Amino acid sequence: MDGELLRAVFLVGGAYLVGSVPTGVLMARLTGGRDPRTVGSGRTGGTNAFRAMGAARGLAVGLLDVGKGAVPVLVARWLGASEFLQALVGVAAVVGSWRSVFLGFHGGRGVASGIGAMLAIAPLVVIISGPVFLGVIALSRYVSLGSLLGSAAAAATMLALVAFGVIEPVWLVFGISAAIIVWLAHADNIDRLLHGRERKFSFNDRERG
Repeated sequence: MDGELLRAVFLVGGAYLVGSVPTGVLMARLTGGRDPRTVGSGRTGGTNAFRAMGAARGLAVGLLDVGKGAVPVLVARWLGASEFLQALVGVAAVVGSWRSVFLGFHGGRGVASGIGAMLAIAPLVVIISGPVFLGVIALSRYVSLGSLLGSAAAAATMLALVAFGVIEPVWLVFGISAAIIVWLAHADNIDRLLHGRERKFSFNDRERG
């Protein structure tokens, strides 16, 4: 195995492992909080961590998950990886967040890690599409719907920026892949949204137990 291929395997594999770190579960264990896998959707991301442990720890989990996406891309860039390899690193981090090797390939939805990677790759995309994500949640109180439409808006924004020559086409490897992963990870939410059974978000919906 030559040096470039070995570095690619190391960076992509490392990004997957970083993405796989179960921040929600670790937060619960380290702070004596309720394991997010035991409430709501059973997912380990910030929204379900909020339901299990409250706003402060839920926000901390969300921010840590953003870091899980951004740090591997920034490390890859610092090590001189090509833009294509950086894009693959970002995808690997999102996959790890969604399908964590440490949780039997369970995990979160990959949204926060996707945002983190996008911030490292093309922050303008987050600035433009972020209001869609936040606005939909504010209006509908469905975090899942905000995530779905926000990820679609991010992919569309990236396509537009590529068309106008603002960013390189290679970054679409990440943008399109991350959006697909987010939608796959929300398959159960999509079903509940279509059948009117999806749970709305509220700052008062922390579960007791």
